[in-house]
Amino acid sequence: MDDHDVRPLDAATAKGIARAFLPQRTLGNRHDYYYTLAKLRTDPLYPGVLAALRGSRAPLLDLGCGLGLLAHALRGDGQAMPYVGVDIDAPKIEQARRIASRTGLADVAFDVVDLAAGYPPHAGSVAILDVLQFLTREQQATLLDAAIAMLVPGATLVMRAALDDGGARIRRTRAGDRFAALVGWMPDRPKHYPEVGELRARFDAAGLSADIRPWFGNTPFNNWLVVARLP
Repeated sequence: MDDHDVRPLDAATAKGIARAFLPQRTLGNRHDYYYTLAKLRTDPLYPGVLAALRGSRAPLLDLGCGLGLLAHALRGDGQAMPYVGVDIDAPKIEQARRIASRTGLADVAFDVVDLAAGYPPHAGSVAILDVLQFLTREQQATLLDAAIAMLVPGATLVMRAALDDGGARIRRTRAGDRFAALVGWMPDRPKHYPEVGELRARFDAAGLSADIRPWFGNTPFNNWLVVARLP
């Protein structure tokens, strides 16, 4: 992945995925459609994650999957690995299941899981996208250790995380996360933003090869993309 790849999905792909979230009734609620369309057209997250996972057939566990957008992006990219998404937000999981069933996504499943309490059994690749900051430092360490233990040869740990580098971007990120919790889009307020050195030390201790780089795109937030693999 090169730095020039920090851009969102193309407009046609983003709109194609977002259409799945249109209500079936003419006067139905279009919130999820407009949210997914705006996110996919402005956020460079998914191209980075797709590039990191491309070429691997290892089953993928998506920790903190939300509405399951990654599953749609993977299938649209031709990636057919088994996918399981988990999230603490039961209404989002219900919607994710409904949309995946309606659009016929193959080998995709969703479940309600509180990552602060435990993790489902898994062996393969792991995605942790925009989740870490909502866990305490201790919970983050436990989650990362569990995710690392799930990796198998040929699998990938891919994360997008807001990292604390003391700059203006992390201050904007904190404000945005607090607002998301206030309006109810995120289930909790942020608790701890890790530093690059903090993550790298954990991966080094586990014997992983890790690439950690800024992944801001045109967003105002201090998001970084992390790709870690067994050497």
